[in-house]
Amino acid sequence: MNDTTLTVGLPAGSLADPSRGGNLIDLLKHAGFAAKGYDRGGPSSFPITTFLVGWDGRPQEFGSQLGLGEIDVAIAGDDWIRERVLEFKYEYNTDIAPKKVLSLQRGEVRIVIIDNTGGSTATCDEWLTDLLSKNALVTMVSEMPYLALDWFQAKARKLGFEDSHSGFSVQKFKTPPRIDAGIVIYETWGKTEAKVRNGSVHLGLEITQTGSAIRNYGLSEVDEIMTSETGIWVNPRLKEDPEKYELARMFLLNLYGSIYAENKVLLLFNAKKEAVSEITDYLRANELFADEPTMNEGVNFTEFSVQMDTSDKELPLAKVRYELATHGATHIETVPLDSCIPGLDVIDF
Repeated sequence: MNDTTLTVGLPAGSLADPSRGGNLIDLLKHAGFAAKGYDRGGPSSFPITTFLVGWDGRPQEFGSQLGLGEIDVAIAGDDWIRERVLEFKYEYNTDIAPKKVLSLQRGEVRIVIIDNTGGSTATCDEWLTDLLSKNALVTMVSEMPYLALDWFQAKARKLGFEDSHSGFSVQKFKTPPRIDAGIVIYETWGKTEAKVRNGSVHLGLEITQTGSAIRNYGLSEVDEIMTSETGIWVNPRLKEDPEKYELARMFLLNLYGSIYAENKVLLLFNAKKEAVSEITDYLRANELFADEPTMNEGVNFTEFSVQMDTSDKELPLAKVRYELATHGATHIETVPLDSCIPGLDVIDF
């Protein structure tokens, strides 16, 4: 019996809460990977698909675990994976390379630089040039200090301050600076805006969705570093283990099917023989099939099945059902889809 398993990093927090955000519980269930214990804080397990091993953790940590091979696959945001990659680079001179293989189309945020500029019209480069010219030691605060460091050093090089501001120190808020020149980045556990507004530091890096909290504090976004979303990340060395690699491909394919099916339904309806041509013309005119419609022909009736996106504002589901009826369709049934897999080629790993 094959006892190969795939260890999956499952993020604690809002994604694990069935009443919030991305509802990862249902996504896994629809993919065929019903989880037990995950929505209660763990320990998580997969009682049906026992070849999956749940590892409950924080997305902040999964980048390191993937890079070191402690877990095989993880559900995490682009930002936190990038943060860990940069930490290994700057602090340990080590390269790790987790690979993103699937977007979950959830958890979208922006990573921005904020300052108490009071609505200044200066560009980011102008503002930063002035700041570096006046301060040998710049202070910054962030939950993601290495993303902040990477941004700062790239800007310093571009603006000609590489020699004077190349030094850096990442430390807890607000411990005494360990350097005299360069940048000190205080790692914090939230309320970045308050620290910037109250003048505790020169600038900050913040994670935001709408920017409302930043505006409420009277702060300005002076630059955007990246956008981030939740996705599936893997340890690229999985390819060196054929059995784990196949398990990973199966996991990804079924999750893709679950995501692809979101907001999609299957319309099933009948039509008398004399109405088939008219209905087929309607389906073609509205691009409701690809190469040809799916049809099961009987003696007196033909059964059609059509997949539809319920979020399509140009072609609302209610309108289509009505217009199909006017063209002779009967017994129109709408079936929600839990999964829809176009084919194996949707997985690139």
